[in-house]
Amino acid sequence: MLNINARRAGLALCALILAACAAQTTQDASNTEREEGIVVTGSRAPDGPPPTTEQRAPPRDAMAPPPPPPPNPYPVQAQESLGRGRATGALTTPYAQTAPQPLPGDVDRERYDDSDPNPIHVVADEPVSTFSIDVDTASYSNVRRFLNEGRLPPRDAVRIEELVNYFDYDYALPRNRSEPFSTTVAVAPSPWAEGRQLVHIGLQGYDIVRNQRPPLNLVLLIDVSGSMAPANRLALALQGFRMLTEQLTARDKVSIVVYAGAAGAVLDPTPGNDRARILAALDNLHAGGSTAGGEGLRLAYALAERNSSPNAVNRVIIATDGDFNVGINDPQQLQDFVSRKRETGIYLSVLGFGGGNYNDALMQRLAQNGNGVAAYIDTLAESRRVLSEELNGALFPIANDVKIQVEFNPRRVAEYRLIGYETRMLRREDFNNDQIDAGEIGAGHSVTAIYEITPVGGPTFNEPLRYRRDDASAAPSTANEIAFLRIRYKLPGQDQSRLIERPITNADSFVSVARASEATRWATAIAGYGQLLRGDPYLRQGYGWDDVIALAQNARGRDEFGWRAEFIGLARAAASAAALPSAQNAPRPDRPRR
Repeated sequence: MLNINARRAGLALCALILAACAAQTTQDASNTEREEGIVVTGSRAPDGPPPTTEQRAPPRDAMAPPPPPPPNPYPVQAQESLGRGRATGALTTPYAQTAPQPLPGDVDRERYDDSDPNPIHVVADEPVSTFSIDVDTASYSNVRRFLNEGRLPPRDAVRIEELVNYFDYDYALPRNRSEPFSTTVAVAPSPWAEGRQLVHIGLQGYDIVRNQRPPLNLVLLIDVSGSMAPANRLALALQGFRMLTEQLTARDKVSIVVYAGAAGAVLDPTPGNDRARILAALDNLHAGGSTAGGEGLRLAYALAERNSSPNAVNRVIIATDGDFNVGINDPQQLQDFVSRKRETGIYLSVLGFGGGNYNDALMQRLAQNGNGVAAYIDTLAESRRVLSEELNGALFPIANDVKIQVEFNPRRVAEYRLIGYETRMLRREDFNNDQIDAGEIGAGHSVTAIYEITPVGGPTFNEPLRYRRDDASAAPSTANEIAFLRIRYKLPGQDQSRLIERPITNADSFVSVARASEATRWATAIAGYGQLLRGDPYLRQGYGWDDVIALAQNARGRDEFGWRAEFIGLARAAASAAALPSAQNAPRPDRPRR
């Protein structure tokens, strides 16, 4: 009997211990729920006491992973206060959502505009080619990201004009500011197509010294959504903006707007020499939430308009991966919005970051319609290059709506194609229409374009017509001309365009590409590199990466920052990546020509 009682007492003691453990576990779970259910919010309200910053979040699914800890709250200004031009008080309406957002992971959601290489044109039928200049460089550094990861980029990510225009060229400077840029032309045999020639056109803008530049009215629009959390996104953007502050003066004004689930201002217009205040605002930014990019754009433009000046450069600079997924996110609506704001004199420049969800297509549309430049930041060195070393070219336009038109002489040229600029092509009649928007040239910027031509009698892609309209007579004054170059542009603040013209003649020709200028040889090497990356169908059989590298090695010239040496390394990396096809770089099916 005694043994039975002892066993019963032991069982009861065990039950009590188990009950105590279960109670403790329940309490711990409850505490965890309370700790993980916090949403930190903040923005301005007109009056009233500040409410609590802790609000109960909806219970999360039991199977979902725990969310990241919420970011520090930012001292933000609500959109309503912008119209009154002052901060208005306590923090209430949330501007940022800290609910966890799925990151790209292994799913590749990058978006690029679908474009085919420019076609061959028969000069007898279409003697005139017209396009807008492009000084963007985003494609070059984005391609570099892929190659540094050991894979080829998607073909639509390669825009040859942006690869070529990534580099500086020693073009002659303009004689004076009455014409904001000079023109340089060279004609040389093509290294990748026997019997054809390249026409190299270069524009060089004048530069401005720091104490002569106009003041800046800058709004930094920074994406702080959850997708910007990796180290190569928000943290890299903030490092770049810190370098930007070193270029500012007391005449400049800087504001900062952030957006995640909603948008808010974290820095009112501040003199550029108040670096401590600007850096403090940057240092307080953290990533978390979804991406209401459209609302951020609205707020940034409102702040820029409030402080705009006709004597200043008024510009919004957006730093994002372009993954807008909340609010206004339709590309056409966003494009129309920035186009309308462009007419008010406020331009938009775009800095892209990250990969896996990078929306290159949207970034290009925003920059092109916002009269700004698009750059992709993949390294700290690139951030320094864009936001410090080449800041003048990015922020201070010296010519607007720059268009190039080339008329080829049918007595000298049978066919032509423009290498690159597929997204910048214009109609012939657009050249003289000052209402048609085109690209801008910034201070110190250069622009390069390359045509491949087939001389009359050379190996054409098209069969000659049986029934031709031959003009047996040729004007003696033009017999020496290969083509005629026209350039239209507007000076900043003016509505009427100006015209520069010059013929392209035998005097511009070289007997071999090896004897051409360093600038022509380097630009040709870059153009070959881009065509190989895209798999263009116009390269002779056997032309490959070794040809690109050999030409580039002999055209490196003065390479102060090592960018040209880096390019040669990228060409070698492309050769290795091409030998190892993967799902990301496998050839895509042929598409019907447009």
